[in-house]
Amino acid sequence: MRILVTGGTGQVGRHLVAQLHAAGHTVRALTRNPAKAALPNGVEVVPGDLTDGASLEAAFAGMDAVHLITFGGDNGEELTNGVEIVQLAESSGVDRITVLGGWSPTSVEEALATSSISWTIVQPAEFMGNALELALEVRASRTVSMLAAYPSAVVHEADIAGVVVAALTTDGHAGKVYPLTGPEALTPAERTCLLAGATGQPIEFVHLSEEAERERLRGYGYDEDYVEFGIQLASNPPKETAQILHTIEEVTGRPPRTFAQWANEHADQFRATP
Repeated sequence: MRILVTGGTGQVGRHLVAQLHAAGHTVRALTRNPAKAALPNGVEVVPGDLTDGASLEAAFAGMDAVHLITFGGDNGEELTNGVEIVQLAESSGVDRITVLGGWSPTSVEEALATSSISWTIVQPAEFMGNALELALEVRASRTVSMLAAYPSAVVHEADIAGVVVAALTTDGHAGKVYPLTGPEALTPAERTCLLAGATGQPIEFVHLSEEAERERLRGYGYDEDYVEFGIQLASNPPKETAQILHTIEEVTGRPPRTFAQWANEHADQFRATP
């Protein structure tokens, strides 16, 4: 199949491009900066911005299937031009689309619901890769500091990609919405212990107060609305965060990867140098 992957250099996109390419499909990856893509040889990398429909025409041309993300632009804002994107897909002859969904439907999902295209929506729980935001602190002080203490069934990005591969390349997934979780619900403190084991170095979990958490989030450059959202999420998490689903194994035929596996794969990014 000829498949376009939008967000091809993202956490899920890189795994998706690699898995499709390894399976022998013709893969085209859309990115805003092709010069920095660093994708496998044989993958066609094309420029484009999902917020600018005119920049997408060449990317969609000749594709059988497309994987869509629902955000774009400089700040990763939610797409509002879903109708334009889906109409371009229809006019280009695309007959199958997958969507990496988020907390709530966007203009992309809404447009697909009334389109002629076969669609599948994948809704992962918290990415294991979100832990990379903590790497700088871990390397500097051997601590993980945050307000959140609730268990979360974090999911490996490669497993999300595996479900997308199945939905794009095999039948039986049309009109399905797939919520995805990892195989276990772990607290931040438990994930910290697993990172320590992977690095072979001690790492301490530090439970922050609300005000200290605000300062931590501001340090990432988040605006005040997002900071308060983070406080509310940490203080009153949805009960679904600890729910463990079996969707990944049901769709791919393989058990989902554990956080311990993820930690071993990324240990060098958390390991302090002497």
